[in-house]
Amino acid sequence: MLELNHIRKDYKSGDMTVNALKDINLRFRDSEFVSILGPSGCGKTTTLNIIGGLDKYTDGDLKINGVSTKDYKDRDWDGYRNNSIGFVFQSYNLIPHQSILANVELALTLSGVSKQERRLRAKEALEKVGLGNQIHKRPNQLSGGQMQRVAIARAIVNNPDILLADEPTGALDTETSVQIMEILKEISKDRLIIMVTHNPELAKQYSTRIVRLLDGNIMDDSNPYTYEEAHKDAQAKRDKAKKEKDELKKASRKEKKAKKNKTHMSFLTALSLSFNNLMTKKTRTLLTAFAGSIGIIGIALIMSISNGVQLYIDRVQRETLASYPIQLQAETVDVSSMISTMMGQSDTDDNGSGEERDANKIYSYNILSDMLNTMVAKVTKNNLKEFKSYIESGDSDIQDYVQDIQYIYNVPINIYSSDTSKEVTQLNPNNMLSSFYGGQSMTGTDGSSNTMFSMGGTQTWTQLLGNQEVLDSQYDVVAGKWPENYNEVVLAVNENNEIDDYTLYALGLRDMDEFNKLYKAIMAGEEFETENTSYTYDEVLAKTYKLVFPTDYYKKNSDTNLWEDMSEDTDYMTNLVNNAEEIKIVGIIKPSEDAVNSSLNNNIGYTKELMEHIINKVNDSDIVKEQLANPEVDVFTGLKFKTADEPITMDDVNAYIATLPSEEAMATRAMISTMPEDQVIENFSKVLKAKENNASFEGNKTKLGVADLSSPSGIDIYATGFEAKKNIENIIKDYNKAQTDAGKEDNEISYTDYVGIIMSSVTTIINAISYVLIAFVAISLVVSSIMIGIITYISVLERTKEIGVLRSIGASKKDVSRIFNAETLIEGFVSGTLGILITLLLCIPANAIIYNVTTISNVAKLPVNGAIILIIISMVLTFIAGLVPAKMAAKKDPVVALRSE
Repeated sequence: MLELNHIRKDYKSGDMTVNALKDINLRFRDSEFVSILGPSGCGKTTTLNIIGGLDKYTDGDLKINGVSTKDYKDRDWDGYRNNSIGFVFQSYNLIPHQSILANVELALTLSGVSKQERRLRAKEALEKVGLGNQIHKRPNQLSGGQMQRVAIARAIVNNPDILLADEPTGALDTETSVQIMEILKEISKDRLIIMVTHNPELAKQYSTRIVRLLDGNIMDDSNPYTYEEAHKDAQAKRDKAKKEKDELKKASRKEKKAKKNKTHMSFLTALSLSFNNLMTKKTRTLLTAFAGSIGIIGIALIMSISNGVQLYIDRVQRETLASYPIQLQAETVDVSSMISTMMGQSDTDDNGSGEERDANKIYSYNILSDMLNTMVAKVTKNNLKEFKSYIESGDSDIQDYVQDIQYIYNVPINIYSSDTSKEVTQLNPNNMLSSFYGGQSMTGTDGSSNTMFSMGGTQTWTQLLGNQEVLDSQYDVVAGKWPENYNEVVLAVNENNEIDDYTLYALGLRDMDEFNKLYKAIMAGEEFETENTSYTYDEVLAKTYKLVFPTDYYKKNSDTNLWEDMSEDTDYMTNLVNNAEEIKIVGIIKPSEDAVNSSLNNNIGYTKELMEHIINKVNDSDIVKEQLANPEVDVFTGLKFKTADEPITMDDVNAYIATLPSEEAMATRAMISTMPEDQVIENFSKVLKAKENNASFEGNKTKLGVADLSSPSGIDIYATGFEAKKNIENIIKDYNKAQTDAGKEDNEISYTDYVGIIMSSVTTIINAISYVLIAFVAISLVVSSIMIGIITYISVLERTKEIGVLRSIGASKKDVSRIFNAETLIEGFVSGTLGILITLLLCIPANAIIYNVTTISNVAKLPVNGAIILIIISMVLTFIAGLVPAKMAAKKDPVVALRSE
């Protein structure tokens, strides 16, 4: 039962108060057809809105089934409208972008009904009003009468207790009006219908009760619902309820409880509604999304170029640092300090004197003595064995900042030509140009020769980086493959598939006889021209070499039991090379098209496994085992190692005689047996001194190529970038501090950072570029956010009437807000995705332009993670920008919203 007790409604209009309803007292039966008549402005629609919960009364009380609504909150009114009230409006108030089926389903959607049941009940409601065959049409495809039928179907689909009709026939012709009234009359048989109309004839013909209003007061009620009748009906209801079974009572209570539950719309449902709404306005949605995507496009383009530039910078850093590692040597000079001294860098304006200077005088500062002192004082020994152990222990995170860590050993890689038919030809170490410079050459830390003039300072055989990812980024394999075993190497050519003639001679690809002729001609002052040559990939890949270990040059003399150097014995060397291990070229590589720098140039690249193999073989040789077992005796002379000031003794003489052939040894002993000991020592001193030849245990180890894998002679640390290099330097500093704190100052490490000396300002430039790009991105984000907020606000304003419709069928403020938030999220997703797609298209011409200007390819490159983040940012921005408009939409007065156009 619905009851209005002393209802008064006042409206504020400026300083005036308008009394729309003055003192309304009405009771309504559970099923009757009530028409409210009266002139315009008498309060008919206001009464209907108060009954429907769209408008709130100023005073009095509205009771529903005997329960006062004075304490109703918004969620209570929302549940009441959705479950108990159905609205039929004069202007239909259908949502134009939804099909008539979707319009009818809307109330059920707010009730949380499943999609299958929702569809079934909506079809049944449409069939009741005679539109079962029109379910897929849109409102603009229907006549006025058909649209009103849809409105009625929407009003009854949720099986409400009360149907409120505001001028349902006001916009219809007479014939259609009669059809609508017949439908309403049929519905009124089992529920309450309250209709506001200006047509007294229709009201008289179809209504069971007519209430007349004038100036906010009830003037007449043709069939009032008296208190006694209401009491009697209420008692009848109570008696009927007592007869129901407990199960039915429980079911009734559950149903009643469910009916009073607040409306709820899941976010997925809101998302579905919003998506359907947007899909019905594809052009508008795309235009809106495009407008919103402009900011995203700007950000994405900047991010693409920024990412590409950063990738290029990272590649430059990585490839530069692949050629200029942080170098740690067993014995090193602080080159950084020396160069700083040579450049005259001073920490103070007064050169440390503490005196004020006269601006009109010139002052000197000393660098020569400082430089010499630095060169002497800064020579330090590094305990690389301890530092290598620290690196491999995992106590630091140095591996996070390196491309590779190479351990260098003073072990030569002796490579010979496989062809010994003419002569034995050593290819590495190679001193073919040393004749031009008086034999001056220097040997690299890996044992390969690096002559004073070495065609660009490169070495013929160079160890490859251990990071395959870096190698793949720097080089393309044009033939063959990368080395997989220790005895496999690759040949590096330049970007034009060229290799210089010096390297061709050093690798045995060109005949050394030709070089000898060239040398003789030049020394004789004659001109000698060589022809350019070419080689097929198969010819290069068929090339093999012979690996000779440093210990293989020595053979033990069975007579003297001493080791002899056989490197000058042609037969021995020919046999040695022929039976030596084979090294094969398995691949040809050249710098990648976009490579900025490369660690190999016209070289043979070998893996670290080759060096480890040589060291293990050398350490396992008989001569090395013998020398290590007797560290005081020279395996080549049989004599004890002497210090510079240590005198020769008879023991030394006897040891020397023991190395002679047996007959000669016997004759020598017989000869000296009659001589005084002093005379014997004097006579043998010159011979023994010559035999010593400044030999030492450490010298013999170096000569034999002995090395300990745990104790390298050098460590090259290849950083991934300048920031990573700083982190590595900090790790070394932390290591040094820890050693100092532990009282192990001898374990402190000094290093040489050539690239840090040469390119110390690069990091500052890179950071400056990054900050500028970030500033542009920040500006674009702000602009994009403002634009999206404006678009969302406009969208809310344009859908004000839709908001009123949603509220009238029971949508809560949160539901309205949720629908708009879902829509802004979809718009944000579409905007972001559209922006990303357009950016990817724009990157094509952008890359072409950048390439023509800078010759740097593929600079504009949007990262996948960046694209995803931008789409999320777009959604978040639209969501945030839509929060205020959505909140405004939720707070709109439903009555005012319904009147908007």
